[in-house]
Amino acid sequence: MRRWDLVSVVINGVIGAGIFGLPSKVFGLTGSYSLLAFGICALCVAIIVLNFCEVASRYSGSGGPYLYARETYGPAVGFAVGWLVWIARITSFAANCNLLPDYLDLFFPGAGSGAARVLIITGVVTALAVVNLTGVRLVADTSNALAVGKLLPLAAFIVAGLCFLDPSRFTFAPSPVYRSFSQSVLLLVYAFTGFEMAVIPAGETRNPQRNLPAALITGMAIVVIFYILIQVVCIGTLPGLATSHRPLADAALQFAGTWGAALITIGMLISLAGNLNVLILAASRVVFAMAEYGELPAGLAVIHPRHRTPVASILLTAVIMLVLTLSGTFIYLLTLSTLSRLVTYFVTCTAVPVLRRRVTAPPAAFLMPAGIVVAAAGMALALWLLSASTLREARDTAAAAAVGVSIYWVNRKLTRQSKHEF
Repeated sequence: MRRWDLVSVVINGVIGAGIFGLPSKVFGLTGSYSLLAFGICALCVAIIVLNFCEVASRYSGSGGPYLYARETYGPAVGFAVGWLVWIARITSFAANCNLLPDYLDLFFPGAGSGAARVLIITGVVTALAVVNLTGVRLVADTSNALAVGKLLPLAAFIVAGLCFLDPSRFTFAPSPVYRSFSQSVLLLVYAFTGFEMAVIPAGETRNPQRNLPAALITGMAIVVIFYILIQVVCIGTLPGLATSHRPLADAALQFAGTWGAALITIGMLISLAGNLNVLILAASRVVFAMAEYGELPAGLAVIHPRHRTPVASILLTAVIMLVLTLSGTFIYLLTLSTLSRLVTYFVTCTAVPVLRRRVTAPPAAFLMPAGIVVAAAGMALALWLLSASTLREARDTAAAAAVGVSIYWVNRKLTRQSKHEF
């Protein structure tokens, strides 16, 4: 994978379904100040992204946050982080994949229920698994095509919408209360997550120490620009934005008619497909990395002799994703996705000062200015976001981590027994 392939992974990892519904939710909380919320959120996410840039520039292996935690704090903590990374990926996949039949139902009535839903979901998971099995080059090419496919309709929406803005809709009085504004920022931060999927397949990337930081910064800059301009268009063209369930489609309907709304709907379908593609890529590579280090059964580290892809980890991940999506049990697990990511963000930020002090740590190709301060800010931000979770969500995330640690110790014990018997 090359630098621009990684930029596509960042774009596909971040831009899923959220931006197609968020403009109305955030506007309902803060009105035109939602533009400021987007800006503050972008700054918050940039802090975490910079921490990832520095840590990623030290390593060339696959695993992302799992690898960073393992190298910094040892295999037990590394496995717990890797397990949470994997949980976040499969639950996100299940949630987003279930949206595909619902949106296809707009074009093909009946696609969102019954046998048609099962066939669509099974077909999508199978097709994406085949793409991932065939080779990382095909995954990258597919990701590139889907990234372009999702950005073009959004770019058309922005360019056309800017020509129809009503300046009177941008009112900045009264100011929103603190609680509403902080809720909007919190909501948006969740929509900016997913950039870390680009660092997970580093072992299949050209010069990852240099290309990953550049790709993270470039990809997130593109996302921020699109997000803010989309919000500008939605505010300036859609009356009743706060109550819209499909703000982009409704705004496009206002200034571009039925064809504009249809274009946005197609863009969302492409956006979901791109997101699902990189979710399988990231999740399977985490499993492969943990198996490669001997923390999962060795069979999951098997490489296809021709395509050079981790065939066993891809198949296992795809099957579990399919079962979760079809069963609907992902609803219970969905809250784990965001909290699991925040935990991995916190651990990665803490790795920055530790690795800077460690003489034996690999040198960083990218060093943040005021690195310790930025790392501390990233830790504080992750803790603030985690503090907004409910007790039940925190309990469920801790339980998921405990299951992962249990699997780690059981596998370790079995491996030791096997070596002793041998």
